[in-house]
Amino acid sequence: MQQHNALSVQVTRGGITESEHQIKAVIVSSDGRVVESWGEVDSLVYPRSAIKAMQALAFIEMGGAEKFAFTPEEISICCASHNGESGHVDTVQSMLDKLALSKEDLECGCHWPMRAQTSYELAASAETPNPLHNNCSGKHAGMLGLAKVLEVDPKNYIQIDHAVQKSIARTMEEMCEYDYSSTPWSPDGCSAPTWAMPLTNLALAFAKFADPSGLTPERQKACHTLYNSVVKHPFMVAGTERYCTEMMTILGDKVFLKLGAEGVYIASIPELKIGIALKCDDGAIRAAESVMTALLDHVGVTQNISNEQLNPFRSVVLKNWNGLLTGSMECQIEVK
Repeated sequence: MQQHNALSVQVTRGGITESEHQIKAVIVSSDGRVVESWGEVDSLVYPRSAIKAMQALAFIEMGGAEKFAFTPEEISICCASHNGESGHVDTVQSMLDKLALSKEDLECGCHWPMRAQTSYELAASAETPNPLHNNCSGKHAGMLGLAKVLEVDPKNYIQIDHAVQKSIARTMEEMCEYDYSSTPWSPDGCSAPTWAMPLTNLALAFAKFADPSGLTPERQKACHTLYNSVVKHPFMVAGTERYCTEMMTILGDKVFLKLGAEGVYIASIPELKIGIALKCDDGAIRAAESVMTALLDHVGVTQNISNEQLNPFRSVVLKNWNGLLTGSMECQIEVK
């Protein structure tokens, strides 16, 4: 295993470093081997929305997608932190229709769409947001589907002692190989539980997601179903002008990417049988995305993609409101 100091992202202005972000990151293989790490990767972090594919796994594994005829787009949005664009809202509504439920059954709360233009359009039409616009509404529709599969009352499905969350926790414990019974936990922004864990275990789970050959046949099938859905329908995972969607669109079926709040990111890469997890110490998503791009270059998954497509993500040019160049943001990983 190669161990390094934490990575940094330099934000420059006028030729000097104006800001610097520190990031810890780890690459883990599907057999549990730590391939390479940067910083203190065994300290606890909250993965936040980075785990959404794992939260959807129990529903898919138990046959929920087939039972309710969920499309690949609907499976993809179960893993999403979406913009609340019309395509996202309509897809979640379709899922609820198939479950014979309504937006009032979603317990995620509501907020204005993540994409500013969509919020402006909603306000211009004299409408206010509802739970369908919540970036986690797809995940919550999947949780409601799991309640139906388990044949339990879906009310209060966000509570940690509800059968839905117990089923999700068991599945994630097995994938992460980490005991949640005594680890800190908290309601996430959408009120569903999120559990603290080391980055190493988070990366391990997504390495297994990339290469599920060591899992049960049912779980292998579920992992393949989820992976194929998200890489074929990346718009559902995030949306317009979002890093997850844009990078997965460029890279095709090579990688699944997912952000988590407070500067968390994961990647699942089947051809290399690895998972990557990272956390920006100050919570800056812009820095997490910069490091993820550098790590994708580092492991070679971008080598056959044109520089024209990838360079805007490698060195982000910073401009002011008049379009004047002010600086740049970049992460470089030294190869020894």
